[in-house]
Amino acid sequence: MEINGKVIFAIIILFVLFVSTLGIFALNGGNASSSSSDSMAGHHSGNSVLTNTQTEGQYGDLPEKCRLPYGQDVNSWKEHLGHHEDLQECLKYFN
Repeated sequence: MEINGKVIFAIIILFVLFVSTLGIFALNGGNASSSSSDSMAGHHSGNSVLTNTQTEGQYGDLPEKCRLPYGQDVNSWKEHLGHHEDLQECLKYFN
């Protein structure tokens, strides 16, 4: 098989598609599936916080930065809040 410009171009395009796909998964995958307190850092800012529909009735009136993220259980969220000095005030809503 002779390697010409078309083969090299096809290999480069496939490589770019592969790398961009991995980049998308790296950016989105870590936030959606992990529930450890270290990976939840940054989830208390802006519109990245989603209320859990099962607890929305009970905790729906909380300030947005204190709301329970979707998929997070209350105990692990309380543990996460305890690690952030600026979110300590949120703990009073989960007693």
